[in-house]
Amino acid sequence: MTPLLPTTERALLGRLATAQTEGRCPSLVAGVVRDGERVWSAARTGTEGAGSVAAQYRIGSISKTFTAVLVLRLRDEGLLDLEDPVEKYLPGSGLGRATIAQLLGHSAGLSAESPGPWWERTPGTLRPELADVLGDGAGTHPVGRVHHYSNTGYTVLGSLVAAVRGRTWEEALHTEILEPLGMTRTSVLPRPPAVQGWAVHPWADVLLPEPAEDLGLMTPAGGLWSTVDDLGRFAVFLAEGDDRVLGAASVREMRTPSVPAESGEWGATYGLGLQIVRSGERTLVGHGGSLPGFLAALWFSVEDRIASVVLANATSGPSTGVLGAELLEIVAAAEPVLPAPWKPLPEVDQELLALTGPWYWGTYAYVLRLLPDRAMELQPLRGAGRGAVFTAEPDGSWTGRNGYHAGETLRVVRREDGSVRHLDVGSFVFTREPYEPDAGVPGGVDPEGWRALPDPS
Repeated sequence: MTPLLPTTERALLGRLATAQTEGRCPSLVAGVVRDGERVWSAARTGTEGAGSVAAQYRIGSISKTFTAVLVLRLRDEGLLDLEDPVEKYLPGSGLGRATIAQLLGHSAGLSAESPGPWWERTPGTLRPELADVLGDGAGTHPVGRVHHYSNTGYTVLGSLVAAVRGRTWEEALHTEILEPLGMTRTSVLPRPPAVQGWAVHPWADVLLPEPAEDLGLMTPAGGLWSTVDDLGRFAVFLAEGDDRVLGAASVREMRTPSVPAESGEWGATYGLGLQIVRSGERTLVGHGGSLPGFLAALWFSVEDRIASVVLANATSGPSTGVLGAELLEIVAAAEPVLPAPWKPLPEVDQELLALTGPWYWGTYAYVLRLLPDRAMELQPLRGAGRGAVFTAEPDGSWTGRNGYHAGETLRVVRREDGSVRHLDVGSFVFTREPYEPDAGVPGGVDPEGWRALPDPS
């Protein structure tokens, strides 16, 4: 582990201290993870024993991300399909054609909250059945058309996990996520040391203790307790994947936008159990959380290999989401990731090498580069365009893995003598010369070829 520079640590502590003071928070703790290791953590408290980095805090809606991981595990095991209607597994739930994927992305049309008394401050025994959680709010918005954040939707997903697994959501959580990742300080009920949640009076520096109820069926939506270190481990997993829990492809799917951004919020969207935001020039992924007495945030940047965790024991006060983003950006700006050293390829296929260089889609100029593992990159020579990296397939074709051509197939089309006629990328024909006459350009090429027009003057 490479430690942070003293100036970086001082900047982090200064930002944390300012947030605790200005936010009037009994305690505020935070940590930063870089390259898979915690490189900094600190606590700022206003009273003796108010909190510490090792103590449990309630993490609110960060719990949803754990639920999403459990659902993706079921999909990867072939026990369900994300496009299945929820009714298939929870008959009688009244959710109609709403799918599992729509619940994960908050586009199933469900109401934000359960009916009855405020669920965050009352015991789960008041909502013993799923019908008590859903009430009459299942049709608040058109299914699949609107992103509307829904705690009830993730309660349904928790019940879905229990129904398919044949055991409680909590049991699945422990055996399938917490134990493999070594998250020994994350739990449904608090375990010492755990902090008291407080409400801070808006106009006086006095406190009111908040109740910490067992939320019952609502726990998968927001009931977990955790620590800075445990959430740091979870962030590393969400960035890299772990085959014991969920592979890299599936966590990458979780980080991919699944719904349109809400009107007026074009800098933020939602994946599958993960929030995705633009912060300056970087994309941050993670989740925020709040319950009466607690605020929480977890962010990570895959490109910077940095994650931040912020936990507070106040109902309102510091914006933990903004603070978490700022802590991450302090490290990224002060100690940016060094690029990997350039290395020549260990071996080269001469046929692939012959494909590199300029290609033309009509009159648009592109360049094809050879990458490790027989991958290829096709990018425009000028400006933005339909570029992509392509991964080699066993049949001699390539599949686009990003950009406009993601999922499309690149093939090398040859003439009878074996020479390359053109590249076909999802029906787009790329030729060595603009509109090369014998390269199979769709629509043909005028036999008179290129010409000049007389000056009309």
